Amino acid sequence: MSNSENLSKRKKIAGWVLTGLLALIFIPSAISKLIAAANPTGEAYQKFVHYGLDGRVTLIGLGELITIITFVFPKTSLIAVLFLSAHLGGAIVTHMEHGENFVFQSVLLVIVWITQWLRDPNMFNTFRAPKL
Repeated sequence: MSNSENLSKRKKIAGWVLTGLLALIFIPSAISKLIAAANPTGEAYQKFVHYGLDGRVTLIGLGELITIITFVFPKTSLIAVLFLSAHLGGAIVTHMEHGENFVFQSVLLVIVWITQWLRDPNMFNTFRAPKL
């Protein structure tokens, strides 16, 4: 096995390890939102009331769950990266708007993109302008 093949294999393994870690973060997060939506008097739901998102907890939780599941599968992971970016961007802006720390969400966003790049190094080729 050549050095480039070995490096490529290690990148893919690292990408899959990070994918698993991201799933371990996002799946419980999504489930907790769905549970919070079922208990509007609970503390977790009240956080969404504070953010002005109380009517959207179920939608946010389902969106997060569907997106992380699609991220796990290679054929749908590129579109999932865009949806995860939108989701995390919304979380970052919400925390900024309320004067709260948004470093965790920002780091997660960077990890999502690094993970996708490790799994599919050619991912940025889809964003290039076509040659005329």
